[in-house]
Amino acid sequence: MELLEALRGTAAIREFTDEPVSNATVYRILDSARFAPSGGNKQGWRVVVVKDPEVRRGMRDLYLPGWRDYRALGEAGLRAWSPLADREAEAAALAREPATDHRAEFALNMDKVPVMLAVFADLNELAAVDRDHDRYTFAGGASVYPFVWNLMLAAREEGLGGVMTTIHIREEEGVRELLKAPDGVALASVVFLGHPVRRPTKLRRASVPEFATFDTFDGSPVTPPDVTDQ
Repeated sequence: MELLEALRGTAAIREFTDEPVSNATVYRILDSARFAPSGGNKQGWRVVVVKDPEVRRGMRDLYLPGWRDYRALGEAGLRAWSPLADREAEAAALAREPATDHRAEFALNMDKVPVMLAVFADLNELAAVDRDHDRYTFAGGASVYPFVWNLMLAAREEGLGGVMTTIHIREEEGVRELLKAPDGVALASVVFLGHPVRRPTKLRRASVPEFATFDTFDGSPVTPPDVTDQ
């Protein structure tokens, strides 16, 4: 697959066929994803390929409470768990029962998705340069999430689709116990892969001038260049 096609067409997929995915395919995906960049090339990720049906059901059950909270917050017009959120508004939203939509099918049946990959970060290996800031920190993720995205791109090359999820982090201790994760690691994402029921062809994204400016936040938008600028 051409690189630009993969970059522009790799969508989040939550509906999968029953077609299995071989261990050989999973290995190839991991083998390609491992070339992701990381701080100091420490490659501080660990992956648990969850295959046991009972453990998979346990992962599903740990996901559902967070999923319901996510839906309730969204239905109230809130960005779920935003670092700058109004906590009182969040509490009021969580007191209401969320409606359901088609994506609930994924939450209720995630244990049946062909591939479930729990990605952990080794906290000893993260270059978390914002560790001591008095705001929400995220820089350490730069050493893990490129690997997670590489999983998605490598899966696309194999004809698969998938989604990277983070809601399990709300129940991290339960996941750690279920997967027997040692101290010193933190859950970064759970990735689900399989053969898509359908693959979106037109992804909706903001245009470049909507998010990029020259020199300052209020600078002029980055727009398509004139012919003379090329």
